[in-house]
Amino acid sequence: MLRLLFRGFFLLLVLVLAAAAAATWWALRPLPLAEERVDFSIPPGTSVRGIAAELQRGGVELNPDAFVAMARLSGLDRNIKAGSYEVTRNDNAWGLLQRLAQGDVQYSRITFIEGWTYQRLRDEIAKHPDIRDTLAGVSDAELLDRLGAEVDHPEGLFFPDTYSFARGSSDYDILRRAYVAQQELLQRAWAERDPEVPWESPYQMLIMASIIEKETGHEPDRARVAGVFANRLRIDMPLQTDPTVIYGMGDDYTGRLLRRHLQVDHPWNTYTRPGLPPTPIANPGRDAIAAAAQPESHRYLYFVARGDGTSAFSHNLNEHNRNVNQYIRGRTP
Repeated sequence: MLRLLFRGFFLLLVLVLAAAAAATWWALRPLPLAEERVDFSIPPGTSVRGIAAELQRGGVELNPDAFVAMARLSGLDRNIKAGSYEVTRNDNAWGLLQRLAQGDVQYSRITFIEGWTYQRLRDEIAKHPDIRDTLAGVSDAELLDRLGAEVDHPEGLFFPDTYSFARGSSDYDILRRAYVAQQELLQRAWAERDPEVPWESPYQMLIMASIIEKETGHEPDRARVAGVFANRLRIDMPLQTDPTVIYGMGDDYTGRLLRRHLQVDHPWNTYTRPGLPPTPIANPGRDAIAAAAQPESHRYLYFVARGDGTSAFSHNLNEHNRNVNQYIRGRTP
């Protein structure tokens, strides 16, 4: 009897060891793939079995029952994180499960350029293959309400930068990050502003920063341009800045601003209306906001582009007209 018990125990031990060896071999062997790389996403709340099914649909040859058992026995099923992942031919089931538990997701990037409008940002987000569309049918007013914005127009509220994100992130997530970044930058700049600036709120400073962003890309000129507009506002002189007129024209602008366009009144026409326009005209970057917070102190009232990225500044209209003749009309003084 003792011998039979021993033989039975030995046989059971052999079977257990064989099963353990088979499980180890299965867990550590490279996963067979239909392609060189398989991309897949795990939505929040997906079960381990649902993940196994998604892997199979993507072209990963996987035993769902074995994968579920491995996840539950190891306790890693409770740590799996939503996100986008990839499987390559060198991956095995155990290594993949550990990555899922660690949240080692795939990342993508999107770049917003200084001076882009809000609509351009939305267009770039919409065509990005790794960003989920959740804002279709959501109005700008609803979006601003979700963001907690205290203004009723989205222009200028999103910081231009390069954002890394997990593939499958939503369009709202990207916009929320850009909104928070812009608000933090704006509040810091406002706290450190020159107390003599004529703009009366962070939002007005943002409007001015957007104008500076569109007027010049030459960093050394930005604070000087800001000083010109500050000087004009202090003496109730119209800003008379072309980019605001162009913005107000919308789709009617075809690439050439004519004199007659300057005479058509609309809220963003700073030739026909005094003071700042009602909203920003683009998303300004860090340097433009810094210039709006700390304008250069001078007596210039005019500037004109030289054609090389820099600007020529002048104190009065006669000097300005000479600069226009030289740099715009090509007439030698």
